[in-house]
Amino acid sequence: MKRRFRSMSLASLLLLATVFTGCTAAPDGSTAAEGPNNPKEVEKFADVLFAEKMKKFNTVGSNFVVVKDGKVVLSKGYGYADKEKKIPVDPSTVFQIGSVTKTFTALAALQLADQGKLNIKEDIQKYLGGLKVPNKTGKPLTMYDLLTYTSGVDMPDIVTDLSPDYINKDIPMKDYLAAHMPTIVRPPGEAYTYDNFGFLLAGYAVQNVSGMPYSEYMERNVFKPLGMNTTSARMTPELLGKMAAHYGPNGELQQTVGFAPSEWPQGSMLSNGEDMAKYLIMHLNKGKYEGKEIVSPKSIDLIHTYQVYVDPTIPITTVGFEEYFKELMNDEHVLLKGGNVPGHSSLIAILPEKNTAFYMSYNNDTMMSVEVYEAFMNHYYPKKQPTPPAAYSPLSEQQAKEYVGLYKNTRIEGVRTKFSYEGGSLLMETGSGKHTLKMIHPLLFDDESGNKVAFKKDAEGTIAYFYYTNPKTLDIVAHSQKVKLKPAFIDVPNESPYKTHIDHLHAMDVMGGKSGNRFDPKGTMTQGEFADVLLRAQGFHNMPYWVAGSKKQMVTGLPDYQPTAPITRQMAAVMIQNLKHVPPATDVKLIGQTDVWAVDAIKALVAQGIVDPDTKVSADQTVDFRSIQNISRQEASALLDKAFDYYALPIAR
Repeated sequence: MKRRFRSMSLASLLLLATVFTGCTAAPDGSTAAEGPNNPKEVEKFADVLFAEKMKKFNTVGSNFVVVKDGKVVLSKGYGYADKEKKIPVDPSTVFQIGSVTKTFTALAALQLADQGKLNIKEDIQKYLGGLKVPNKTGKPLTMYDLLTYTSGVDMPDIVTDLSPDYINKDIPMKDYLAAHMPTIVRPPGEAYTYDNFGFLLAGYAVQNVSGMPYSEYMERNVFKPLGMNTTSARMTPELLGKMAAHYGPNGELQQTVGFAPSEWPQGSMLSNGEDMAKYLIMHLNKGKYEGKEIVSPKSIDLIHTYQVYVDPTIPITTVGFEEYFKELMNDEHVLLKGGNVPGHSSLIAILPEKNTAFYMSYNNDTMMSVEVYEAFMNHYYPKKQPTPPAAYSPLSEQQAKEYVGLYKNTRIEGVRTKFSYEGGSLLMETGSGKHTLKMIHPLLFDDESGNKVAFKKDAEGTIAYFYYTNPKTLDIVAHSQKVKLKPAFIDVPNESPYKTHIDHLHAMDVMGGKSGNRFDPKGTMTQGEFADVLLRAQGFHNMPYWVAGSKKQMVTGLPDYQPTAPITRQMAAVMIQNLKHVPPATDVKLIGQTDVWAVDAIKALVAQGIVDPDTKVSADQTVDFRSIQNISRQEASALLDKAFDYYALPIAR
């Protein structure tokens, strides 16, 4: 989640948009024979690399463990676990490893499968002790679906509940799940979505089948057999005392967060470099550690072999692991799993065929780990052959019809994309810009930078999803699903300039009708009604960790927010800008009455083309926004659609 796609915060997700460039040498210009074989060379490489990357990302402290051929080649700390107390990081320093926990949950489930206590391909309901997962698809959900990120639930982050207040509380897993249960809306196994709920449910099944708390199961069956004596699935006073402090991207001290429920199979583990080295050795030894079989060869193959692809050339998930950055694999077989909680980040990378792996954790919330991974791969396993240029096939307008339309990300609803046909190519329009796509073969396209766009059909043979590999976007957290338009409202004329906006918001379940199939386009809204719709338009309303902050942020600067009072156009503009953050503007000239507190927000939106059809902007950027009038439902639909839909800003006017 996730990778920073952590147990997953939005900040984590946004940081996945970092651009990474390739190199073939260490930061000091040195190169290495294939593989980290020489401990002195590895240490020299890591010393230079971490000095550079920690400075670039303002990282206070980090550890780094490299394992090769079953032995620890390097285990070293850099910087401070606590800069205020001048406590250095060393291999014993404890970090919250976030979503790296998911790989342990997968291991536990496969252990139970090895023992014949569960079948990963059977209906998961059999292993939940009566807990029910609503399912609209008719296809059973299995443990395999959960562990490969293909559960098909509508709210995969409904369980991302983190707070300092939870550290000393005991919140049971079953009760929490019962109160935070999403619905399966896509056939399990059909589409990839980074899924925190899926691993929480998998961990609950482990708990229910084993007859012991999840943390106790992990202690008895994973940590103790591996000698991981400073690792736990829940916070303990002992580990909290050994844990590195948490810092923000600017070096500011942050509070430690706990989880609800207290045991979080998707991201609650704490560990250190010494223990994680043992975990990596077990993986490289095909499931064995010091002569003990932790998991069977059959199960380790499931963990080490990609199970889900968005195209035969683009792997996405194994059982438990992922690969978001195929372009950084250098044609090697690499398993990745990253994790983030506020103030801590982790990454493990395993190259089973090279008998090599590394682990790192550090105490801020950035994607420094991916640049370390890139440098590691380019230094020890550089790409041997350049990727040949793609050969393109012509795309007719008739062929394009099955691709065109509006799509919504299955994890982050705020990530929306529109495809249209233009001059023999697909035109992809999204929040990151406009991209021209050329067809390599049906279902696979290239953008102008070589990033792949892979489409997928559903069981009926209809184009239903796409996946975009561009690391500068948030699309990489999930497949995006084609949006089906709903029946038109009878009180919105076809010739209305608002119809498209109203239809878009209706199709995306952002703003529906008032009653039956009527929209009431000229009706007014209360401030509370607009706030609810705004949260849905922003698209992060299904991530509890962010909802409270968004609610507070969107009313910042308003003189008197009253949920039951009517909302004016200027108030709506301020609330939109508080969440959208479009660049400020100085060339827009407002005429008519506008309160001082709303001027900057309105100017910013107007400059980006976020205006309703009845607001006319003159050639010299003069506009009467009609600021103090109450906003109508159709005007609200236009502003929200333009601000948060697929549009690349500024919108051409």
